[in-house]
Amino acid sequence: MRLVVARCSVDYAGRLDAHLPEANRLVMVKADGCVAIHADGGAYKPLNWMNAPNTLVEQRDERGDYWVITNPKNETLTITLHEIISDVSAELGDDPGLQKDGVEAHLQELLAASPEAIEDGLTLVRREYPTAIGPVDLVCRDNTDQVVAIEVKRRGEIDGVEQLSRYIERLQLDSSLGDIRGVYVAQSIKPQAKVFAESRGFTWVEIDYDQLRGLRSDELKLF
Repeated sequence: MRLVVARCSVDYAGRLDAHLPEANRLVMVKADGCVAIHADGGAYKPLNWMNAPNTLVEQRDERGDYWVITNPKNETLTITLHEIISDVSAELGDDPGLQKDGVEAHLQELLAASPEAIEDGLTLVRREYPTAIGPVDLVCRDNTDQVVAIEVKRRGEIDGVEQLSRYIERLQLDSSLGDIRGVYVAQSIKPQAKVFAESRGFTWVEIDYDQLRGLRSDELKLF
């Protein structure tokens, strides 16, 4: 990973144009090629970013140093470095990933055994389907043979929807999978996360963990 603290301005050109005026920011370049620009606030969400795969070219002209990051869709992220305050690189190595708590891990296991509890006609392709940014909880096919990526949480919040979005972006790089749709599954999902999931084109399902374990006879709440 490379971490650059710099006074910089950023220009994105693609589906729309966006500009970040000159300010001090953190530019993060991950080993997989992902580039993210962060302010000193806003928690984990970057101001702008370019997912891998992409190409990063460092250039210099009369304006000074600048980077041009280009993805396969020919979208570009141009970072003009007006002043570099710090430039540090480090090898982080393989990460074991986030360990799910007992309930969440068991919920995933139960759903892998009974994917029809999520949606009629689903069949499991693989649990913990590997990608370069971590495993997708469940990858299934529906009754039309479309690939369905499923993220399983105990409590459904907005960050889980964003995680599902990133996984689907990675899966879409494999043309053999065809069209991919997403389903967000949790015991309970916050209203904001439901709206966000729908805005991304995902469906969401609330699962009764006790019922799935055979302790209750109520019907699953499917919306």
